Amino acid sequence: MDSLVEVAAIGQTLVDPGLGLTRRFRALFTLKSLGGAESIEWISKAFTDESALLKHELAYCLGQMQDRRAIPILTAVLKDTQQEPMVRHEAGEALGAIGDPVVLDLLKEYSQDPVIEVAETCQLAVHRLEWLQSGGEKQLDGITDKNPYCSVDPAPPAVRRSVSELRCILLDESLPLFERYRAMFALRNLGNEEAVLALGDGLQCSSALFRHEIGYVLGQMQHPAAVPALRAALERSGENPMVRHEAAEALGSIGKEECLAVLQHHRGDRERVVKESCEVALDMLEYENSDQFQYADGLVRLQG
Repeated sequence: MDSLVEVAAIGQTLVDPGLGLTRRFRALFTLKSLGGAESIEWISKAFTDESALLKHELAYCLGQMQDRRAIPILTAVLKDTQQEPMVRHEAGEALGAIGDPVVLDLLKEYSQDPVIEVAETCQLAVHRLEWLQSGGEKQLDGITDKNPYCSVDPAPPAVRRSVSELRCILLDESLPLFERYRAMFALRNLGNEEAVLALGDGLQCSSALFRHEIGYVLGQMQHPAAVPALRAALERSGENPMVRHEAAEALGSIGKEECLAVLQHHRGDRERVVKESCEVALDMLEYENSDQFQYADGLVRLQG
């Protein structure tokens, strides 16, 4: 599997627009798992695709790989104003996830981007890099719940507090977004139903980027108590497509019968990214209920 020939075969599947999106997604997450320069090169080639959903996942995977060799392509995607906002946002987040301070000036520049989701993402990435530079990881040792999902998050979890305290921080729109993200990830790490319901309340907040990240963490948690809030987000036709897409993927990762019904209903959605997210989520749901290849740390959301 680690030979150049086999990596190339997987890469060819990823970049072939004639193949189904679900098959290409499985190729992407295989390349992510393999890692290395060749995998990064193949993932980079797919940024010319027409699917914003696929390109968003390409950037996500490059960030999770934390390989600085991905910095040039992610920089190019962030700078490319012809790319969809959700793709540029994910490139900015990925640059923060890699954690190399060489991109600090770039991220500071794009913290003023006219696209609010891109600007907020880059602001968060700047905070994360500055937090890393200040030795933040060492400060967390032994005082917070560990991340059980092994994902590289755009913010570290807050110091352990009660669910009610974390909920107050999460919903307080006067606070910096970085602090609210920290509360979000602390709630996720707690993992209980009370934390899930508190996170669900965050789907009413004003920032689309924040709401999309709430959907992401609820998908990671895979708790059935999240289904009503996620379903409501997906069904809001006026909701930002980034948020609806993340709600669809989260429902797919939870995989209950109610999730199947709502995903099937929106499989023909007029928003392409939502339609494709439902298709991929249904595929994910099918694999979750089989003994075949798992999305593992892929769409079962390690995880936009």
